[in-house]
Amino acid sequence: MFKKAAVFTDIHFGLKGNSRVHNTDCENFVDWFIEQAQKEGCETGIFCGDWHHNRNSLNLTTMQATLRSLEKLGSSFEQFFIFTGNHDLYYKDKRDIASTNFARHIPGITWINDYTEYDNIAIVPWLVQDEWRKIPESKAKYMFGHFELPSFYMNAMVKMPEHGELRAEHFKNQDYVFSGHFHKRQKQGKIHYIGNAFPHNFADAGDDARGMMIIDRDADKPKYINWKDCPKYRTTTLSKLLDPEAKMAGDKTYLRVTIDLPISFEEAQFIKETYISQFGCREIVLIPQKQIEEITTELDISTFESVDEIVAKEIEAIESDNFNKRTLMDIYRDL
Repeated sequence: MFKKAAVFTDIHFGLKGNSRVHNTDCENFVDWFIEQAQKEGCETGIFCGDWHHNRNSLNLTTMQATLRSLEKLGSSFEQFFIFTGNHDLYYKDKRDIASTNFARHIPGITWINDYTEYDNIAIVPWLVQDEWRKIPESKAKYMFGHFELPSFYMNAMVKMPEHGELRAEHFKNQDYVFSGHFHKRQKQGKIHYIGNAFPHNFADAGDDARGMMIIDRDADKPKYINWKDCPKYRTTTLSKLLDPEAKMAGDKTYLRVTIDLPISFEEAQFIKETYISQFGCREIVLIPQKQIEEITTELDISTFESVDEIVAKEIEAIESDNFNKRTLMDIYRDL
């Protein structure tokens, strides 16, 4: 199917309420992706799911950006494969309605909506119902999918809990498994989560290892390329922000700043306007530091759990035939 493939995932056109800024970032990423793929001599392109973000609402500006980008991808490769992620589907438990199914009509695009396997390669859209049982039977050397595997990080801090279905050990016959879905780039054994195309929100703060992956069947080793011009998210304090050596601000940066210095409202507004105009920051949110009275306590706060961790554990602890744990986690993450 491929000799050398360029791969990316989870671009989420239409994110942030069909934001034109985000959609422009998406189009710029696609241009960069094509340029890098051509430099590397990739004849094949693969997208691993979640092209769109909102399964209920896509406005015309998002669809125009989608169409332009898919047409570019279709004309830039000998073959370009796109398959559905959970965000592309109207229903999470079936794939009969998908926001990307029109892509089949775009020249150069191969849209895949069902488990497909040939030439020692498997392409696996978002699995529904009991389809995950097919995975241990697959003999494909390379597998590209949109998997939800326990023990991998859903974001910077929270791991996916055990859900009683597909697990890493089920990929017993593969040499490489490349997946979308979780946005943090990470690897355990043969399984690679590629990471989203570029940082999308403060869940990606400080982690710019995003972009694309290249797999060469001759070299048989994946190569990751980061998009250096990506939007960036940073959390910091005002004292660090004002330190010229820290270099926290820059083009396309979103900043969440805790005020740890005494400043007036007028000074705060001046700082925001200056960093946006001089450094090209997109957004600066100044958060007043809470004044907490010193309390003597023997509690070890390092043992406290985040809300996400608590919810994940409570859902995992449910023992009932009337509830699907994965569905409950999906509902929680979409809140």
